[in-house]
Amino acid sequence: QVQLVESGGGLVQAGGSLRLSCAASGRTLSSYAMGWFRHAPGNEREFVVAMWWGGSSTIYADSVKGRFTISSDIAKNMVYLQINNLEPEDTAVYYCAADPRRLSRAPGFYDYWGQGTQVTVSS
Repeated sequence: QVQLVESGGGLVQAGGSLRLSCAASGRTLSSYAMGWFRHAPGNEREFVVAMWWGGSSTIYADSVKGRFTISSDIAKNMVYLQINNLEPEDTAVYYCAADPRRLSRAPGFYDYWGQGTQVTVSS
């Protein structure tokens, strides 16, 4: 089993920045894909970014390219999502997810999920 715990969300003004953290435990995740997704009220869960642990390959949603950056700290078993120039449309619950088999944009492929952290952007 893999446990994921997100943190770092909050209320921020448009144009501001946040760094979300995802703490992973339970297994060595060196061969896992790690993804960030977000879910806003009334919308489907949306892919944001995913990477193979350690950053050997990364894919971003077009809507966040240039503003969002994923990174990891293997020694600490942490994954981060740096969000710059926040927009009200970024308001959502952000989830960290892990999958041992593939790097994918599809949430259905991810086996493990955190509880989410709320990001609210005011205009």
